[in-house]
Order: sequence, then structure tokens, then C-alpha cells
Amino acid sequence: MIDWALCSLISAAFFGYDGLATLGIFALEQMILVGTLGYSVGHRVFKLQVQRLEGRPAGFGPAIVRTALICLVIPAVIFDEDQRGLHDRAVGTVLVRTSN
Repeated sequence: MIDWALCSLISAAFFGYDGLATLGIFALEQMILVGTLGYSVGHRVFKLQVQRLEGRPAGFGPAIVRTALICLVIPAVIFDEDQRGLHDRAVGTVLVRTSN
């Protein structure tokens, strides 16, 4: 919700709150931040990080595929027994709580 709200503000300021622009800004934010840092603004607020199952940072490839699936919405709202969304299962990532 935090990430979407921030992207909505940017969309409203520069694109007249166009829905497609908001989705595009959200996708860019997710791909860039999760791909480089392992977390988005919303993740950072709640001390969460996207990692590979081996504990390594997600990286750009998984971040791009993960973001595309999140933008489809359905994979993000269907969870498995470990509470991992289909978007995380598809790319072998998990959302973990960090200590920082």
C-alpha cells in the first residue's frame, strides 16, 4: 500500500493520476529497488527484504519477473502454505524480516 500510494502521488503530480502511468511507475520502482537493494520503500518501512531462497539478494532477473506477476495482481493474492505469493514462488524468492 505504501508503494502504491507513493506511485499514485507521482502519477497525480506528473500524469494527471493516470492509472496506466501509476502502474508503470509502480513497476519501475519495484524492478529498480528490489533488483538493486532487495526492497522497495514499503518493504523498508516494515523492515522486509526480498531474497532468493538461498539467502542471496533477489537481483534484477527475479525482480523483473516478480514485478510483472505482481502487476497482474492474481499471483500476488494467491498464497501457498508458507504464505509465499505465487509471484515469489515463480522466481524462487521469499520476503524476510531484517534486523536493520
